[in-house]
Amino acid sequence: MNELQARARELSDRISDLLVRLDIARDEARVAELEQQTFAPGFWDDAAAARKVMQELAARRDRVETWRGLERRAREAGELLELAAAEDDEQTAEEVRHELDAIEAELRRLEFQLQLSGPYDMRNAILAVHAGAGGTDSQDWAEMLLRMYLRWAERKGFETEILDLTEGEEAGIKSATIEVRGPYAYGYLKSERGVHRLVRLSPFNSAATRQTSFAKVEVMPEVDEVGEIEINPDDLKIDVFRSSGAGGQNVQKNSTAVRITHIPTGIVVTCQNERSQAQNKESAMKVLEARLLELELNRQEEEKARLKGEHVDVSFGSQVRNYVLHPYKLVKDLRTGYETTDTTAVLDGEIDPFIEAYLRSQVGQEVA
Repeated sequence: MNELQARARELSDRISDLLVRLDIARDEARVAELEQQTFAPGFWDDAAAARKVMQELAARRDRVETWRGLERRAREAGELLELAAAEDDEQTAEEVRHELDAIEAELRRLEFQLQLSGPYDMRNAILAVHAGAGGTDSQDWAEMLLRMYLRWAERKGFETEILDLTEGEEAGIKSATIEVRGPYAYGYLKSERGVHRLVRLSPFNSAATRQTSFAKVEVMPEVDEVGEIEINPDDLKIDVFRSSGAGGQNVQKNSTAVRITHIPTGIVVTCQNERSQAQNKESAMKVLEARLLELELNRQEEEKARLKGEHVDVSFGSQVRNYVLHPYKLVKDLRTGYETTDTTAVLDGEIDPFIEAYLRSQVGQEVA
């Protein structure tokens, strides 16, 4: 019983320390301030500004409720233990032991989440997958990666939307761009950017020879602040064309697909998944803003590295992970060394261990 009481006090002390360090009291004051704003006349007249306020309110309220709830659970567990000790109630003590296990597991999860402290980590993410050289095999690999990320997002409770998808001639996809919406979507997914390499027996070769395929993954934080990225309309070249399916066949009679070229940087984005030209243009602009923000983040990282006399690879074109399905099964991250032989689970979206290993490896380093 004394051991349990000491453990309950230690958990309460850890939580109390974090409440101070995280300044949860400030969040509570901000929640009250934002709630008052929502009651103001004309609050919804500016939909964009109102949406921004509501997003901040939801995020801060969730943060306060999460930490205060954990604090309350630890306090109540301690009080129950005192009663159990006074009455020598072993059954209650055992129930509290299970509750302390649950509190500690939740605390570890939240402490890990604190590693997602970058300025953009809380935001939604724009993720793009591009097939590398290698024809149908690489295009099939790109589609496998896309499915992996969609399944991962589903497991995390994130919302996803395919903004653009270009199918391969025979199978798979040439490229796809998706939006992943949810708290810390970018913070988690930023670990995935880079080149992913697959080794397997080719299902598209009659000789079933071993094939190595590559696909590149890009991850960008979504722009969610008005004026954060300013784009001069004169810097844009906008083309419209008919959406196409596999093999280049047109699937729309009207020109609803949109291609936007940002002339100063040469960045080109396309969107053809929506039914209307206006919707496709809106989605394409969202991706363009994210790419321009990522470009600026890369520039800042290069400048920091230059001042420190260091080299930094911000192209995200380096190989980050190997997926071997033949002659043995192994998925290994080349940056952290984390590996698993359960390739089926990984390709079905169970990539959290890889993400967590990467984030832990970045503790103490400045990352976007």
